[in-house]
Amino acid sequence: MHIDTNLLITWGAVSRKYRKNEFIFYEGDQCRFYHQIEEGKVKMCCYNDEGKVYIQGMFLKDESFGEPPLFLNEIYPACAVAETDCTILKLSKESLFKILNEYTELQMLFITNFAKRIYDKASANKNIISIYPDQRITGFLKKYKKENQLTETKVLIPFTRQQIADFLGLRVETVIRTLKKMEENQKVEIRKRKLYF
Repeated sequence: MHIDTNLLITWGAVSRKYRKNEFIFYEGDQCRFYHQIEEGKVKMCCYNDEGKVYIQGMFLKDESFGEPPLFLNEIYPACAVAETDCTILKLSKESLFKILNEYTELQMLFITNFAKRIYDKASANKNIISIYPDQRITGFLKKYKKENQLTETKVLIPFTRQQIADFLGLRVETVIRTLKKMEENQKVEIRKRKLYF
């Protein structure tokens, strides 16, 4: 979701800088702000009791994150961490709702955005329940290409092996071993440690 930056600032949004690995909000915090990325990359994730991370999403410049709890008056079910140095626009929940009442066309954009996220989660869950790591990884790579409208035969995948493991609930060793097998079967290419699919 993207709302025009000037509109956000007009309605009271403030710009805040975060350093790489700094938490923007924590799981369990009350949701009080709309967040939109001006610069950088944000990771939304959960940690289990052993400290293992599960990445729910990566968000880039001009994208928003963490909105669903705003509409439900709920706490954040995951945390948000600056994956790189970031600049984030923060707008209060009350101001966001006033914007949506004033600019009704934005309401449909929110509905479409939420529907896409629900659809993507359902598709991702289908891959995650597979007992075969190659199917999980293939589903993840296809989703990345589809989301970014990449039609070339082989494209650079901008995720580390660890990030892929964290997205899919796999061990990094499993991802490395599976990608090597996939390379042998010509399903992926690995050039200078970079992954292409």
